[in-house]
Amino acid sequence: MQKKIIYKGVEVVYNDRGKGPAILLLHGYLETGEIWANFEELLMEHHRVVTMDLPGHGRSGTWGKVHTMDDLAGSVFAVIEDAHIDQVFLVGHSMGGYVALAFVEYFPERLTGYSLFHSTCFADSEEKKMNRDREISLVRCQKKRQIINVNIPKGFADDNAESLNKEVERVRNIALGNSDLGIEAILNGMKQRPDRTKIMQESRLPLLLIGGMKDNYIPVEVFERLGSLVPHAKVLRLAESGHMGFIEEPREAAAAIADMVKKK
Repeated sequence: MQKKIIYKGVEVVYNDRGKGPAILLLHGYLETGEIWANFEELLMEHHRVVTMDLPGHGRSGTWGKVHTMDDLAGSVFAVIEDAHIDQVFLVGHSMGGYVALAFVEYFPERLTGYSLFHSTCFADSEEKKMNRDREISLVRCQKKRQIINVNIPKGFADDNAESLNKEVERVRNIALGNSDLGIEAILNGMKQRPDRTKIMQESRLPLLLIGGMKDNYIPVEVFERLGSLVPHAKVLRLAESGHMGFIEEPREAAAAIADMVKKK
């Protein structure tokens, strides 16, 4: 069922389906809640699954030029309040993982656990900040298609580009539907986010780290470093995935998430 709330003066759209322990799936940059369309079906038999368009993307509104990860975490809190969910297992893909960690910092009591799905706790490097500024410049010049045409195919493992070409095109079309203002706000928010290594290490919440062994955005050595920082975390290495494991190896990823929720 699609629902809407108002947060910081704009509409936030979310979907709430199924019954059982709650899982909330947070999409990444240039994505929307629609990105989970097939993956959520693997979880819904035994779980209540919530997806949302984070403010700045999809059908949700944009309130300014900067959407901090803290404010986006606040929108997640507003959604679970509206849905009357006491506790939820949070799954954050890429940028969604940055939002999940902000949620861990501010609202840990509302979580049964969380997963960083192709995501990290690290702040942007100076090089990464420069790249985000370059993308902002392209968006302002009405060239978001140029960003999307590079970023989306790169999200998939090189080995999967041909076999998953229909999925690549689906994700590309989802990305093209995002507004220029929303993309800029999200880029500015990611650029400003703090390092949350300490939050991740000090939290005793169950944590699932999911990484793609063929990820073009998060090298294997970075993912392994992430895992070494939190010995209590469960780690899933998707051997045939790039940055889109919920599309590239969905059954393995869904089973690991379901197992975490069961063991909470």
